[in-house]
Amino acid sequence: MERLNMISSHATAGATAPQHPLDPLSPSEITAAVALIKAYFSGKTISFNTVTLKEPPKAVLKPWLANPSSPLPNREVFFTVLEAGKNGIHEGSLSLTDKKVYGSKFVTGFQPILTVEDLQSTEDVVRADPRVIEQCVLSGIPKEDMHKVYCDPWTIGYDERWGTDRRLQQALMYYRSDEDDSQYSHPLDFCPIVDTETKEIVFIDIPPVRRPLSKVKHSNFNPKDIMATTGYRDTIKPINVTQPEGVSFKMTGNIMEWQNFKFHIGFNYREGIVLSDISYNEHGTVRPIFYRMSLAEMVVPYGAPDFPHQRKHAFDLGEYGAGYMTNPLALGCDCKGVIHYLDAHFADRKGDSITVKNAVCIHEEDDGVLFKHSDFRDGFATSIVTRSVKLIISQIFTAANYEYMVYWIFHLDGTIQLEVKLTGILNTYVMTPGEDIGGYGTQVYPNVNAHNHQHLFSLRINPNIDGEENSVAMVDAVQSELPVGHPGNKYGNAFLPKRTVFKTISDSQTSYKGEFSRSWDMCNPKKLHPFSGKPASYKLVSKECPPLLPKEGSLVWKRAGFARHHVQVVPYKDYQLYPAGEYVPQTSGEPSRGLPEWIGDGTANVENTDVVLYHTFGITHFPAPEDFPVMPAEPVSLLLRPRNFFKQNPALDVPPSYVQTTSGAKKAANKEITSLTDKTSRLAFGATSATTTGGSCCRK
Repeated sequence: MERLNMISSHATAGATAPQHPLDPLSPSEITAAVALIKAYFSGKTISFNTVTLKEPPKAVLKPWLANPSSPLPNREVFFTVLEAGKNGIHEGSLSLTDKKVYGSKFVTGFQPILTVEDLQSTEDVVRADPRVIEQCVLSGIPKEDMHKVYCDPWTIGYDERWGTDRRLQQALMYYRSDEDDSQYSHPLDFCPIVDTETKEIVFIDIPPVRRPLSKVKHSNFNPKDIMATTGYRDTIKPINVTQPEGVSFKMTGNIMEWQNFKFHIGFNYREGIVLSDISYNEHGTVRPIFYRMSLAEMVVPYGAPDFPHQRKHAFDLGEYGAGYMTNPLALGCDCKGVIHYLDAHFADRKGDSITVKNAVCIHEEDDGVLFKHSDFRDGFATSIVTRSVKLIISQIFTAANYEYMVYWIFHLDGTIQLEVKLTGILNTYVMTPGEDIGGYGTQVYPNVNAHNHQHLFSLRINPNIDGEENSVAMVDAVQSELPVGHPGNKYGNAFLPKRTVFKTISDSQTSYKGEFSRSWDMCNPKKLHPFSGKPASYKLVSKECPPLLPKEGSLVWKRAGFARHHVQVVPYKDYQLYPAGEYVPQTSGEPSRGLPEWIGDGTANVENTDVVLYHTFGITHFPAPEDFPVMPAEPVSLLLRPRNFFKQNPALDVPPSYVQTTSGAKKAANKEITSLTDKTSRLAFGATSATTTGGSCCRK
């Protein structure tokens, strides 16, 4: 695998002992694991698909977390390898501690995740095939220009003609007149099917009505083309982020400590960032909050009904991996300020250890006003204002045309936020001038059709609110049932929260309702607040929750069972992680894998026990010309907020930017506006009378 010079290979590496059982595998550990696997499969021709940490079972990990000075649990590895000439997957586990492979089994009827190497080889296969060359010539591309033909390799989704018999990709075809062009303004109308293992074209899907290559100039966003058209703005002044006293967080290996939070930052090939053992130190009392959180899956169903577009519904984590596709991040570009980075390590197809530099960015940002109150009685002279900062752990991964920017954000008031920003380039398909595309897409550029689609993410949360015996409740804002004029609602203005505690899995299968301001509480029913009498909770506040739009019984509906509801709760089980199933490529959805399997008949108890909440959120995207040739970042966000968890505002101990009490205001000789904590802010246009009037945060 080669991604310019930002990924390095390690044939050998110095031993790095893990400090924590959840630390990702180091290069030396990958090398040691690969050596054990090769010896185990001696005499067979194998290629590596995944070599990743097998996290200790909870029953093993919890005692260590309670006593970190004890010996580390057995260091185990999960692996999948492919054997030349055999349709199936060898999956197994091994112990680095004991230096032995426990065993393996050969799994058929499934295909493993695609790696970057699998994608990179596809373009060469496509360009060299005579049948593809013929279709390119028919589309208007000279045979000698095949080096200008490109493809985005996607998993085939599911195609009943082949099922899981061969490991396949569909090649979405494009043309570039110059290597610096963006090919998405020149899509082609045919789709080769490529066997990933044999490196051959299996079939070419050709539409009944042909659409020739567009002759319109490429729509580009590289500097040369921008300078030749609009040019760049010269009105943007630089904003520099400085922390002269250094950062406020502490990293010990992969353990983060920041403003009463403490947690472990993991990273793997599939989920990317994984946050574990999250706790909050409340003035000396360490309170557990979450055992493990991650983005566990996503699906991107496209809404064009014509064949073969029904196959366009990428599961970008289960089919490609947020870790495998992660970007090496650049200082001052992807992250700005005072940065700490974590690298990511994987095994390539040959088993060599590779490193993605700066895969995870950790930094702090200003977070606006944390809280403020002023008193109108003395012209707002009485005022207290406190500003906030936030800690951000982020990664960016590229799934062919789209970039996904994942931000885990920690706030001073105990809130945890997940924000996903979508950018990159629309998936496009060629159209003829004046073609009726039936509302299933938008012409974003001459002869370029961008299909309607959704981005639906699955967040996996294993709550640990003051212990693992937790419940989940749905909370709706409802009108009082009492009619207007009733003694209990005489004026008809009464409303209240309606709280429904889930007792079974079936109870938990719920969806967002905006008219109810619906939210979900993860709570400890045995830990009641001394004032409110309500259980200690973290509330899931998530409002960007479109329904899965493909109809019930459709291919996508069957394959993406996790997306049928916005919240589903199941009992915790070790290694039950992936809501679309362990192996996602080329599944038919019959049966629906993952979460639908775990749900069973829906009668399992999820009250006052160890549970896992799966939450589906995202956006429905109807493309527009403003999204092309590259899309401005579009954010999707949700919050996990403490409710009845703290006795009062937990951020009262954050130093204020300004304090003026009523008694102090009476004695103040003037009302000059200054800050107690900020010595760098200044007026944009010099001194004015605004220094003694409203519009500022502070008075003295």
